[in-house]
Amino acid sequence: MGGKPIMSYVTATLTQLASLPVVTIAGRGKRITQAIDVSQMIVKRMNEVGYKISDIRISSDSLVSKDGRERKVSKIEIDLKNPSSS
Repeated sequence: MGGKPIMSYVTATLTQLASLPVVTIAGRGKRITQAIDVSQMIVKRMNEVGYKISDIRISSDSLVSKDGRERKVSKIEIDLKNPSSS
């Protein structure tokens, strides 16, 4: 997830789900909520297609900040499954 409008990520994810059985949406730090929003827009608004969340992983990454300090940043990965490709 980055700074693009949320619908850009929804469209990109739907495009990938058309050809792949599972797509992972990842968000780190402030972008965790955006990753969750994208997954929910696909699952809830595309209900007739039947996309499902197959797995959610929560972890943290160690990053080195500009001042040289190590810090932990939370991360989420959400797997969306295309039911027609199972």
